[in-house]
Amino acid sequence: MTKSPYKMGWVMVMFDLPVGDPEERKIASSFRKYLLDDGFVMLNFSVYIRPCPNWTRMAKHVDRLRYCVPDGGNVHIFFLTDKQWKDSVSIIGSDYKRKRKMKEPPPMEQLAFW
Repeated sequence: MTKSPYKMGWVMVMFDLPVGDPEERKIASSFRKYLLDDGFVMLNFSVYIRPCPNWTRMAKHVDRLRYCVPDGGNVHIFFLTDKQWKDSVSIIGSDYKRKRKMKEPPPMEQLAFW
């Protein structure tokens, strides 16, 4: 992992896990629970984000994830600077809440870290 000149930022984890049978769903659910327990917040069902005060802390969370990714999983981890995160845009369709059966992620303003 190369060092970034940026000190603070966000770790974004995006993943695709098999959920074809009950055992795979249980494993996927355990992985999501692990992310929540490690301080990540769900943005979408397979996208989680966590603030990190520095590059060392981000690397620690990446190392932890190396040991808990399910065998059939495909996980991508990104580091976003605070400026990149602030410049991001969320667009939610007018019928989003009615068509979603699962709990929606928390509003963006709740993710403010610093």
